[in-house]
Amino acid sequence: MLAEEPLEEYRQRLAARQEAYARSLQLDARISYGRLAALGLAAVLAVLGFRGALSWWWTALPSAAFVALLVWHDRVIRAERALARAIAFYERGIARIEDRWIGPSPIVGQDSLYGSRFLDDDHLYSRDLDIFGHGSLFQLLSLARTHAGEDTLAGWLKAPAATPNLRRRQEAVAELRSRLDFREALATRGGESGDIDTVSLKSWGSASPITIRTWARVTAVVLAIVIVATATWWFRGGPATPLLVALMVKAAFARLFSARISRVTHGIERPLRQLDVLTGILALIEREEVASPQLARCRGILTAGRLPSSLAIRRLDRFSELLDWERNVLFAPIAALVSWSLHIAVGIESWRAEFGGRIPEWLAIAGEYEALSSLAAYAYEHPMDPFPTLKDDPEDANGPSVFEGIRLGHPLVPAGKMVRNDVVLSPTMRMLIVSGSNMSGKSTLLRTVGINTVLAMAGAPVRAERLTLSPLAAGATLHIQDSLLAGRSRFFAEISRIRQISDLAEKQPRLIFLLDEILQGTNSHDRRVGAAAILQSLLDRGAIGLVTTHDLALTAIADEGGRALNVHFDDEFRDGELMFDYRLKPGPVTHSNALELMRAVGLVSTTLNQ
Repeated sequence: MLAEEPLEEYRQRLAARQEAYARSLQLDARISYGRLAALGLAAVLAVLGFRGALSWWWTALPSAAFVALLVWHDRVIRAERALARAIAFYERGIARIEDRWIGPSPIVGQDSLYGSRFLDDDHLYSRDLDIFGHGSLFQLLSLARTHAGEDTLAGWLKAPAATPNLRRRQEAVAELRSRLDFREALATRGGESGDIDTVSLKSWGSASPITIRTWARVTAVVLAIVIVATATWWFRGGPATPLLVALMVKAAFARLFSARISRVTHGIERPLRQLDVLTGILALIEREEVASPQLARCRGILTAGRLPSSLAIRRLDRFSELLDWERNVLFAPIAALVSWSLHIAVGIESWRAEFGGRIPEWLAIAGEYEALSSLAAYAYEHPMDPFPTLKDDPEDANGPSVFEGIRLGHPLVPAGKMVRNDVVLSPTMRMLIVSGSNMSGKSTLLRTVGINTVLAMAGAPVRAERLTLSPLAAGATLHIQDSLLAGRSRFFAEISRIRQISDLAEKQPRLIFLLDEILQGTNSHDRRVGAAAILQSLLDRGAIGLVTTHDLALTAIADEGGRALNVHFDDEFRDGELMFDYRLKPGPVTHSNALELMRAVGLVSTTLNQ
């Protein structure tokens, strides 16, 4: 697929959805006028019927028309809202392809777009590599409408998966990549709110049952029959006492169970609103024929059991609709007579006993599909980005790590500004010592390596011409800060983070470290000795990685042991402006631009000797 094809497809679909939306708005307005006309005609005919000019039966026709228009209008509004979501779906897709997806500033109240709730200063790379927050990898990737989908995607970005899971994800993403219709439907189905409180929903499903015994239902039916019988007897001239006694018993019976019934019926409202979002998503997953093992497994879980998940939720929704009948003025007396809410409460509790335990499973599958669809959208919109080759020998779990990135780029940098570099870490050359002047691209290189590692270990395509890597877990020190509140200096924060990173070196998957300006908070001698010891220890325990430095004395580490290589970024001061090409070059840097920068801003004299 050419890089231009997704953009053209999105533009065509956006135009079609916008046209359909405009037609839907026109139809919406016409039905609204029709409803008003039907209501007005019914009112006129009712007045004429009251005056005896016409039969009351004439009001049936406009009343029926009003009800029919009401049902039709509801469907039109639902379709209209789905079209609005589809328009937003393609507008965001076009913005991503055209590198306009970040936006000038965060949108107030839209933190879920950025995954800000997943920010964690103690995580070993999420802040350092811009995984969450405004302008983050999460914002670029996420199409999730539910918290379950956001949680799943965030979990994949925060921790590397085992190789078998990665291969299954790659297969699933590759299958969903071409299913644009399905991905659009997944992003537009369901209710209006994607704000599903997974914790409270799971708690509701697994809470202790509110017991209403069978005898209570039988008693309610018997009392209803007795009341009807005694009322009929009274109407036919019998005594009123039996009816009054029956009504008193009925009132006492209702009072006995009112608290439990109220707990059930009022407790269903919030879970049902949240499950409404899931219904459309789960129904879509159930109907879609899939081939990849991961997608097939998810679909199989949803369709297993006596009822598919979507039908089970619709049954609960039906109980809610029946409960609403009590609010109907005509039906309310009948509902009170037969203890309608008691029977509905029993039905809801029976549903919860049968299906409540499956809610966490449904949420997990919906979240998994949304996360996979997010990665599939990225794969579709970036057809030149390949899946990485995963190099993993199960018979040699402790074997040497590799990272071979050819024409590696940063996915958050616009294509027009992105500069690609080759980064190769092998069993023999396991560390790159990156030197260079300020703003030359050292930190960006570390972020490029790190964020592509995160993508690869989440099961997504990577921004590279080719990437081969063994299972890796990243650890970075690009966003280390001091803390006045915690009484912690930057140097102490850095060595604490390095301690945490070092602990990963002996675990699986193996460590890829990304250390920016290592130990810059101490003097040159201690920095040189300490950095050498830290890096030697990491390499001895099988880690690979990159380290940047301004201190040219640290580049001598490459001469010790032959496991490290010096590389650098260069710059040129031309016509009063510092120029960078951001191309990685062999060897250590041979000069600094600090004085040139200070001269450029007028901080030091232009005649000051270097």
